[in-house]
Amino acid sequence: MRTAIEHAGAERGLLILARGDEYRVEAEATMSSDTVTVDLRQASVTAADLPESVFHYVVRTKESVLLHDASSASPFSADEYIHRHHVRSILCLPFVKQARLVGVLYLENNLTSHVFTPSRTTVLKLLASEAAISLENTRLYGDLQEREARVRRLVDANIIGIFIWDLAGRIIDANEAFLRLVGYDRDDLVLGRLRWRELTPAEWRDADDRCVAELKVTGIAQPYEKEYFQKSGNRVPVLVGAANFEQGRDEGVAFVVDLTDRKRADEAVRESERRYREIEMELAHANRIATMGELAASIAHVLRQPLSAAVTNGTTCQHWLLEDTLDLARARRAAQRMIAAAQRASEVMDRIRGLINKTPSEKISVVVNDLIRETLALIETELRARQIVVATDLTEPPISIVADRVQLQQVILNLIMNAVEAMSLVADRTRLLRISSQREPPSSALVRVADSGTGLDPTIAERIFDPFFTTKADGMGMGLSICRSIIDGHGGRLWASPAPSHGALVQFTLPTENSVP
Repeated sequence: MRTAIEHAGAERGLLILARGDEYRVEAEATMSSDTVTVDLRQASVTAADLPESVFHYVVRTKESVLLHDASSASPFSADEYIHRHHVRSILCLPFVKQARLVGVLYLENNLTSHVFTPSRTTVLKLLASEAAISLENTRLYGDLQEREARVRRLVDANIIGIFIWDLAGRIIDANEAFLRLVGYDRDDLVLGRLRWRELTPAEWRDADDRCVAELKVTGIAQPYEKEYFQKSGNRVPVLVGAANFEQGRDEGVAFVVDLTDRKRADEAVRESERRYREIEMELAHANRIATMGELAASIAHVLRQPLSAAVTNGTTCQHWLLEDTLDLARARRAAQRMIAAAQRASEVMDRIRGLINKTPSEKISVVVNDLIRETLALIETELRARQIVVATDLTEPPISIVADRVQLQQVILNLIMNAVEAMSLVADRTRLLRISSQREPPSSALVRVADSGTGLDPTIAERIFDPFFTTKADGMGMGLSICRSIIDGHGGRLWASPAPSHGALVQFTLPTENSVP
C-alpha cells in the first residue's frame, strides 16, 4: 500500500480483498506531510469508503477504471461519493489470478486531476499482477493451515481413534485414542511394534483385503466392522473407515470407533428378549395349570365315563368266561368294548398331559374343527354344570392349518372359559356359547367365540390383550396376552369386540395349511 500510494501520487488508497462471496476492506493508506500511514481494517465495503459505481464495475468486468477528472462527465460522475468528497483523480485496479478476482486496489487524489499518468498506471498494473499472485498464495496457504488445524484438533481431541498407515502394514502414527483402544503406548509405536495386519484376527483379514482393494480403486474404503487384538490378547470390536492421502499412493489415514458399548447394549437387548420369552413361557405354563385346576372336576367326570365302561365290560367279560355260562363270542365283544373305553381314557389323559406339561413346540397339520370338538369334549361336564348352551357352526369341508396343537387348544380353552365366566351372572337370558369356523379369503381360517354375557367395553377392547391387564377380581391378566402371543407366533391375528346383541365376540385368524411356505 505504501509503494502504491508513493508511486502513484495518490492521497488515499484502499486494499479490498475477496472473502468468499463478499468483499472486505483489509487496509487503508493515507498520505499526510510526505508520510504514508497504513491502517489495517476488517470491514465491509460501503458507499462511505469509495464510489460504489466504480467498484461494482471493476468487480463485474475485472477491468481497470481510470478517471483523470472525476467531476467531468462520465458513466460514474453522478456517484454521490465523488460529489461529496470532490474527488479529482481516481484509479481502480483489479487483482486477477487465473481469471479469478482476488481483490481490488482503489486510489484517489482530491487535489489534482490527471495524477495517474500512463507510466504510473503501467507500473501499478504490474504491481497489481504481482500482488494478485502473492495474495492468492497467502490465501491458499492460510486455507491449508486452517484445514490442517482442523484435522489436528480432530486428532488431538481423541474422540475417535485415528492412525496413519501404509499398505505394507505399518502404523506410522496414531493418536492417543487409538493407542488406548488397542492397549499400546507411544514407545510401542515409535519402535514399530504396531502393524495393522498383525492387530487383525485371522477371520477378519478377508475384510481388510476387500478394504485395500477398495482403496486402490477409489481411494476411499467405506466403514466396516471388524476386531483388533489388544496388547493384552483380548479383542475389541471396532468400526473402521479409511482413505488414501492421494490416489495411487500407498499411505493413508484410518478412523476407528470403539463398538464395545454398542455390542454390550445389543447383547443386553438380546438377553432381555430371551428372558422375556422364558418368562412368557413360564406364565403360559402357569396359566395352563390354573385353567386345568379350575377344570379338575370336569376332567374327573370325563375320565370316569370310559373307566367305568372299562370296568363294566371287564366284569361282563369275566362272567361270559365262567364255565357254566361260557360264551366266547360275547366275552370277545365285551373285551373289545373294554379296550375301546381304555383307549378313550388314554386319549383324554394324553390331551390333559399335553396341556399341563412344558411340551416342546411342534407344528403339525391340524384340522380346526377337530380341535374345537376335542376342547369342547374336554370341558363338556363343566359347561353343563354352568348351564351353558353350546351352538357350533363348523365349516365343511374342514380347514387344515399347520400349528402347535397343544398351544392352539390352550387358546381355544382360554377363550371358552373367559366366555363361560362372562356369563356366570346372566339370569335373564340363555347362557349361549357360539363357536364357529369358516374360511377367510384369501387363505386364512377364522374362528369365532361369542357369548351372551355382560358384554365388552369398546374402550378396553384392545387393552384386554395387554400383559397383567384384567377385568376379573382374581385374574392374573396373562391369559389373553399369552393367547395373542401364540396366535402371533403362528402368523395370525387375535382381536375382540362387543357382540351384536349381548356379550363379547373374540376372533382369530390363522394361515391355512396350503398357504404356509
